[in-house]
Amino acid sequence: MAEPLPTLVLGIIVTALLAAVFWPETGALARWRRTRSINARVRREDALKHLHRCEMNNVQATTESLAGALHISTNDATSLLQDLEQRELVDLSVGEPHLTRLGAESALHILRAHRLWERYLADKTGYSALEWHERAEELEHRTTPEQADELAAQLEHPTYDPHGDPIPDQRGEWTPHGGVPLMNAPQDQPLQIVHIEDEPDAVYAQILAEELHPGMEVRLIEVSPRRVRFWAGGDEHTLAPIVSANISVRPLPAAAAVETVAGDRLSQLRLGEKAEVLEISSAVRGSERRRLLDLGLLPGTVVTAELASPQGDPKAYRIRDALIALRAEQTERISVRRLESVE
Repeated sequence: MAEPLPTLVLGIIVTALLAAVFWPETGALARWRRTRSINARVRREDALKHLHRCEMNNVQATTESLAGALHISTNDATSLLQDLEQRELVDLSVGEPHLTRLGAESALHILRAHRLWERYLADKTGYSALEWHERAEELEHRTTPEQADELAAQLEHPTYDPHGDPIPDQRGEWTPHGGVPLMNAPQDQPLQIVHIEDEPDAVYAQILAEELHPGMEVRLIEVSPRRVRFWAGGDEHTLAPIVSANISVRPLPAAAAVETVAGDRLSQLRLGEKAEVLEISSAVRGSERRRLLDLGLLPGTVVTAELASPQGDPKAYRIRDALIALRAEQTERISVRRLESVE
């Protein structure tokens, strides 16, 4: 039969267990309370964003709409609205929630932080477009107004995020993109994409697959209940109306219209062919764009297709006396003008 633990040893073990649970700063209970507090703050901020979005779209927010947006029960949404009212962020006196001045300022800060982070992720990192929104959702809740100002300065005070959404300035002011849904735009006229909605993810992924982005010139060809056809980036595109509704455009004055750069894609060069680089698609962003520029793929650079892997991808190109391997997904986005043909 095992000897009972000495009273002193037992006391040490009990004390250690109690400390692990109840220690003020590092105990499990303190960590749980901090996590609960952070989660509650994030939920409040997400609620303010939802209410602000509804007000900007002239849609009346409701308890049900808030519950759906935050994926919570209507009872939890009701409690959340009551909490926001006690904090003087929401006014419930007329029966439906409306942001107070303080609530609108808080919502604009979160919105500004989110869109600044999306701009940062697009321009300064290698994250894909499908990752920008989710990562910005995490970062926005950890960004103070002062940090948002520093981020804006680092990015040289952008006015739009990579999707074309306006970024509020320090005073909460911004300029709307002024676009209309592509399917409602005039046909056979120069248009410019000014906004692409990034939700829902499935629709956004289809738009990305077409390599469409804000700033691109388009020309609408056909609109029907089954499809929307248009030219963009030198190619004809066909989208379902529900997908094209997430693309906003505005008329481009004839004087400002720029013809699509005439040329081929680098991926189309046969071995032995030379070509002059015309441009890298503006859809190529962040670290990937910087790498291509660092490799010397600037307008006017002469490139020669020299080698291909057994599967045909990647291919090796002679760029400024260096042999560089590039994948097809990269060379598809580089426009070139052939200089000579294979004999």
